[in-house]
Amino acid sequence: MRCPFCAHEDSQVKDSRPTEDGATIRRRRQCEGCGARFTTFERIQLREITVVKSEDRKEPFDRSKIDLSVSLACRKRGIAQEQMDQLVSGIQRQLETSGETEIPSKRVGEMVMDGLKALDSVAYIRFASVYKDFTEAKDFEAFAGSVSDIVAKDTDQA
Repeated sequence: MRCPFCAHEDSQVKDSRPTEDGATIRRRRQCEGCGARFTTFERIQLREITVVKSEDRKEPFDRSKIDLSVSLACRKRGIAQEQMDQLVSGIQRQLETSGETEIPSKRVGEMVMDGLKALDSVAYIRFASVYKDFTEAKDFEAFAGSVSDIVAKDTDQA
């Protein structure tokens, strides 16, 4: 593994342990060149997935894009990083086990929205405002109102 500090090619694994969801291995490494320590994560990848974007553009699936979107939506919401990681891992697992190699970006966005809806209503609205491309305040207001109705129904049923 190349050192991110000095680009030396060799590093030594000092500690290795699975994450709590068991889908990732966390490794602490030490560079043999400069002695710096850094962390790497190893994830299982079942298959190569291609995301079909608008206008039929295709690009390889990139977990970090979902990570970033979920992090931005959940910012300052008091949601644990572990919960966000579990959401992203769950989406990735669903995509990899679907049996499809090409997935429309719209489906990925809907999966993120479904996950955020169950996690936090404000994060859900934040993500939806970008995903659904709200252009006016009334778009945001209408969507937030529909979410409030859903939350109220869920509260009444409990």
